[in-house]
Amino acid sequence: MATLQLTHAPILTSSAQLLILPVNTAGVLLDPVLTKSKTLFPDNYQHYYRACRDGSLNVGSCLLHKCILEQAGLGISSNGNQPNYIANLVISDHPYHPARMRWLIAALTEFQQQLIPLIRYQGIRRIAILARPLIHNNARNNDPETRSSMNSLPLDWDTDILPLLIEKLQDLPNLRIDVHVPRNIEF
Repeated sequence: MATLQLTHAPILTSSAQLLILPVNTAGVLLDPVLTKSKTLFPDNYQHYYRACRDGSLNVGSCLLHKCILEQAGLGISSNGNQPNYIANLVISDHPYHPARMRWLIAALTEFQQQLIPLIRYQGIRRIAILARPLIHNNARNNDPETRSSMNSLPLDWDTDILPLLIEKLQDLPNLRIDVHVPRNIEF
């Protein structure tokens, strides 16, 4: 069983072996943490950007990337906090469009299938998820009846996203999952 833990700590200083970054198919990253990850993990961004430009990245997929660890130079001092893998969860077709439930379910399902061999053969035991790009604050998304009737409305953290994360990831064996949420979310 996986252990899911919510935290307000910065994800980029996490000691997780695998980072999960929600992205879009346009190749444009607007979230401040995602833009910082472009410079911290340039090999991942190049791989992701190339897939966006080729048109090989579909909404609802997961692009897994093995990081190239720095062995010399100034970057070697940060090797302790550097993840081994980065999973780019493709949850939207544009940075201004919210994630839809079917896209998030498909991306998490594909991620789960890619994660099982990493747990079994690579010894992955700790992962971190950036939750802020999944959450769009919208005043009209409080009504569950309206939200379920229209596909384009943003997902709600408490009723949609968190239960889905628990459902899709709780059955993974021997795994600690840190979900990095914004400070305005209480837990």
